[in-house]
Amino acid sequence: MPSRSQYALMSTKDKNTVMFVSFISAIVFFDFLIYLYIADIVTAAFFPVDTDPNVAKLQGLGLFVIGYLARPLGGILFGRYGDLKGRKPTLFLSIIVTAGSLLAMACLPTYAQWGALAPALFILLRIIQGMAFGLYVPLSWVFVAEHVPRQYLSVACSYITASFLVGVLFSNAFFLWLTGFMTTVQLTDYGWRLPFFVGALLTCLPLLVWRLVKETPFFLALDKPKTGKNLGRPFTVLFKRCKHSIFVSMVLTLVISSITSVIVLLLPDLIEINFTLDSDLFSFSHSLGIVFMILGCVFYGMISTHENFGKILVIGSVLLIAQTLAFFYHLQAGGDYILIMYALLGFCAGIVGMVPAILVQLFPTNVRLTGIAFCYNITYGIVGVLIPFGLGYATTLISFSPALYIAFVGSIGIIMGLYFYNLPEFKKIDHVIL
Repeated sequence: MPSRSQYALMSTKDKNTVMFVSFISAIVFFDFLIYLYIADIVTAAFFPVDTDPNVAKLQGLGLFVIGYLARPLGGILFGRYGDLKGRKPTLFLSIIVTAGSLLAMACLPTYAQWGALAPALFILLRIIQGMAFGLYVPLSWVFVAEHVPRQYLSVACSYITASFLVGVLFSNAFFLWLTGFMTTVQLTDYGWRLPFFVGALLTCLPLLVWRLVKETPFFLALDKPKTGKNLGRPFTVLFKRCKHSIFVSMVLTLVISSITSVIVLLLPDLIEINFTLDSDLFSFSHSLGIVFMILGCVFYGMISTHENFGKILVIGSVLLIAQTLAFFYHLQAGGDYILIMYALLGFCAGIVGMVPAILVQLFPTNVRLTGIAFCYNITYGIVGVLIPFGLGYATTLISFSPALYIAFVGSIGIIMGLYFYNLPEFKKIDHVIL
C-alpha cells in the first residue's frame, strides 16, 4: 500500500469508502434491472399496439439484450479512460451517465406521441446506460481494492459483490410494491416512468458527499514518467504483456457470470418450466436464497486471501455442485423443504464474492481497469445473451439442465482453484508493467 504498510488495519476512511461504493453498487444494479421487471409495459409504450404478441415479446427481450451487448463497449472505452485519467473522475462519469440516461428514459415520449423516433431514442438510451454499467462494475472493485490494505482486499471486494445482490432484493421489493400500488392501466399510461425517476434520483444521492471521495492511493502513486510512452497505450501493453491474465480473468468471469445469471435471475423461470410449486412460497424462497447468497459472498470474502484462494475456491465449488444437484433432486421429490434448500443454494453460490479480489490482482496498476473491464464485460456479454436462450431451451428437454450447467461451471471453478493452489504468490497489487 503506498505510504502505508500492507498489514495496516482498515482506517475509518477505508470503511467509509467501502460503504460509499457499496451503496452506489446496489443502486446501479437496481437501475440496470428496471427494464427486466417492466419489459412488457415498456414495450407496449414504445412499440405499435397492434404488433403480434410473439414479435412484441422478442422486441422486449431484444431491448434487454441490448443492455448486455453495450456493456463491453462501455467497459473497454471508459476503462482505458480510468487507467489514464484516474479512478475518481471515471466513477463520477459513470454515475452522471447512468443518472442522465435514466432521467431521459423517464421523460421520453411514447410511440403514440413521437412514432418510430420514440423506440429509437429508448434503444439509444438503453445502450448508453449499458455502457455506463459495463464500466461501473469493474471500476467498483478496482476503486475499493486500491484503497484498502491488501489483507482486506478480498472482504472489501466481497462487500461490493454482495451489494449488487442487495440491488436485486431492492428491485424485487420495489416492483412488488409498484404493481400492488398501481393498476396495469396506470402502469401502462404513466406508472412505468416512476422506476426510472426513482433510479435517477437515488443514483445522484452519492454526489452530495462527493467532495469527501478521494482518488485511489495506487493511481496517485503510479509513476507516470516511468511508464513512458506506454502510458497512453494501455491496450497495447495489455495484449502484449498480459495475455495470460486475460485468459484467466475470462475463465473466472465465466464462473461468476454463470452462477449469478442462473441462480439470481433465471432460476425461477427455469424451474417453472418443469416443476409446479406454490407461487408465493417460491417467490419468498427465491428472495431468501438471495439473502443467503449475500451472506455467502461476505463469508467467502472473509475467509479467502491471496494465499488460500485456490483451496477455498475448490471447496466452495464442490459444495455448490453438491447443493445444486441436491436442490433439483429435492424439487423432483416434491419440494417440501424449498426454503431450506434455496437458502443453502444461495449461500453456496456466494463463492462469487471471493473472485473479484483475484481479478484485481491479475493486472498491474497501469492497465488494471482496462484489463478487468475488457475481460469481465466481453465474457458477461456472451453469457448474458446466450445462456437465457440456450439454457431455457435445454430445460424444456431435460429438467436438470440448470443443475448440470452449474455443475459444469463448478467443475471449471475446481480446475481454476487447483491451478491457483499450485501457483506461487500473486504479484503485489501495486506492480506496474511497461
